[in-house]
Amino acid sequence: MTLTLTLVRHGQTTLNARRHLQGACDSPLTRTGRAGVRVTAQHLADRSFDAVYSSPQGRAVQTAAEILQHHPGHRLRIDKGLRELSFGSFERRPEHTLDAEVPWSELVPAMLAGTHPGVGGGESGGDFMDRVRSVFARIVAAHAAPDVGATGAGRADGKHVLVVGHGLTLAAYLWTVDPSRLAALPNASVSTVEVSGGVARVVQVGVDVAGHGAVAARPAPVPATVPAPVAAP
Repeated sequence: MTLTLTLVRHGQTTLNARRHLQGACDSPLTRTGRAGVRVTAQHLADRSFDAVYSSPQGRAVQTAAEILQHHPGHRLRIDKGLRELSFGSFERRPEHTLDAEVPWSELVPAMLAGTHPGVGGGESGGDFMDRVRSVFARIVAAHAAPDVGATGAGRADGKHVLVVGHGLTLAAYLWTVDPSRLAALPNASVSTVEVSGGVARVVQVGVDVAGHGAVAARPAPVPATVPAPVAAP
């Protein structure tokens, strides 16, 4: 039985629109962001989800709540493992201030490789990648394994799971599945991973259904050292 993970990045926020760094901090969705999330929600309206997960950060929760307007009766499962990378003292500052210290083209590969100590006292690459791998391993394990119901009949629980999160966190997970598919994820974009026979594969990356384009979606260079494709638990 195939488990499908639909990954949605949160809608555009005030800090995204200003091109300021937003990791551990938060800001509200803009009017454009809210409209974009509604487009994404409509795009996903005919999909039948068995479980819905979100980062605890407000921008992700607001995005998930809008999508759930089309899926009444679902409980939103909050998992702190889905939160965004912390930029420490660079939070809320313009992106170019971080680029002056460490270029994005160097920071992203080092974070994904788990070798970067973190910026501005924020989260290290090792801690970040351990967290990303752990949260998705938990989600896959919870919904891909057969479960025995009261009648004794086997069933696959959670065959289609929605996960709402952040640009770097979702991109990092996609990279662990298939390093060649690393890409910048537009706000309110949709990516898809399928897990079958214990092996995960990337189906789609960053489908820009809301039309937000490159605003707050910085190019993500592929690291020089990449892992082998990950086998899901």
